[in-house]
Amino acid sequence: MNKRHRVQFPKNELSGSNQDESYFYLHGTSKKRKIKFHEYDEIYQIPGLYEQIFYDRLKCISPNKVTSILESSIKQSQDNFTELRVLDLGAGNGMMGEELKKHGISRLIGVDIIPEAYEALIRDRPGIYDAYYIEDFCKLSKGKKEEIESWQCDCMVTVAALGFGDIPTKAFVNAFNIITNEGWVAFNIKDTFLDKSDETGFSTLIRELIFSKYLDIYHIERYRHRLSVDGQPLHYFAVAARKKADIPPKFMESQGIAI
Repeated sequence: MNKRHRVQFPKNELSGSNQDESYFYLHGTSKKRKIKFHEYDEIYQIPGLYEQIFYDRLKCISPNKVTSILESSIKQSQDNFTELRVLDLGAGNGMMGEELKKHGISRLIGVDIIPEAYEALIRDRPGIYDAYYIEDFCKLSKGKKEEIESWQCDCMVTVAALGFGDIPTKAFVNAFNIITNEGWVAFNIKDTFLDKSDETGFSTLIRELIFSKYLDIYHIERYRHRLSVDGQPLHYFAVAARKKADIPPKFMESQGIAI
C-alpha cells in the first residue's frame, strides 16, 4: 500500500485556466514542490502520487469509460473482445492497461516516451503488459516499427494523452497505421478540441479523421473526464471506431503533419 502524500492545490486556480498549466504543491519533510499536472516524469517517480492526484482527488474515470465503450462497440460488431491485441499508446504507469486486463484481452503492448513511465509500471503494476516500449513514435526506426508490428495489434487505445502536446499528431497517425485494417481505435479528447473554432493541429486532425473514410465511428459520447482543481467538471469525448484503412501521406500533408 502506497503512503498518502501531502498535496495542496492552489487556491487561486480558476476554471478558465488552461488545463495543461494546472499544478499542485507536494509537501515534503523540509519544503514544498510545485509540480505541473503534465510533468509526468516527476509524478511517476513518487509511488502512488499519480493515482492520488488524478483518481482519488480529481475522480478521473476515463480508463473505465473508454474501455466500456470499446467493449460495447465490439459487441455490436459481434467480434470477440477477449481476442483483442491492444496497442496502448501513452500507456504511462499502466492505469488503462490494468482496466483492459480486468475485462480480459489476448495481448497488451504498451508504448510511452518517458522512461519514468516504465519504471513506475514495473514498480506498481508488474506483469500487466506483454511488452512495453519506450519509443518516440515520431522517430520510430524501421527495425523497431517492424518489431511492434510483429505483435499484429488489432486495436489501439490512448487515454488522457491527446491534444496537450503529450502525444503529437504524427505519433498518433504512426500508431494508427501500425494496427491492422478492420482493427479498433478507442480514445478520449477534451470536448473543446472538437469545436470548429479550435484550429490547432490535433483538433483539426481528429475532426477530419472522424468524418473520413479511414474510420467507421461506432460510439461517441461526452462525459465527465475528471474534476478541475476547483471542483468543476472537465468534459471529454470518448470515441470508439473501426479502422478502415491506413492514413496515407497525402492526408497527413493536407493536415500540415510532417511525414
